[in-house]
Amino acid sequence: MARRRKTGRSFGFTLLEMMIVISIMLILMSVALPIYNQSVVRSREAVLRQDLFELRSLISQYTLDKQKAPQSLDDLVQGGYIKFVPKDPMTNEANWEVVQEDILLTVDQQDPGISDVKSASGATASDGTAYSSW
Repeated sequence: MARRRKTGRSFGFTLLEMMIVISIMLILMSVALPIYNQSVVRSREAVLRQDLFELRSLISQYTLDKQKAPQSLDDLVQGGYIKFVPKDPMTNEANWEVVQEDILLTVDQQDPGISDVKSASGATASDGTAYSSW
């Protein structure tokens, strides 16, 4: 309910004032949105780097402990090294690209298997490299 002054005019904003405020808000949003999107990409890249580091460490640990390389990432879960295979933050699925090698990683190793893991994403990182090359 609008209150009235003694002169009979109502309080409120004019159309021009509203347009100025909306214009200022749009300008601020156009500056903030790209910065926000860039920070989201950087955080996903950080999670990807950490997940790759962890998975590679677990593959090495599994190979040393069992004296054979895991045949799939599910072997790490079944062996109790991780509770579940993490999702690739770039594809939002647990569809990691595993590198099967015929080389033996340790002297005591009996069977070849997974030697590395990479992202299944075909996208390009903020530094210009492909996520699948990390």
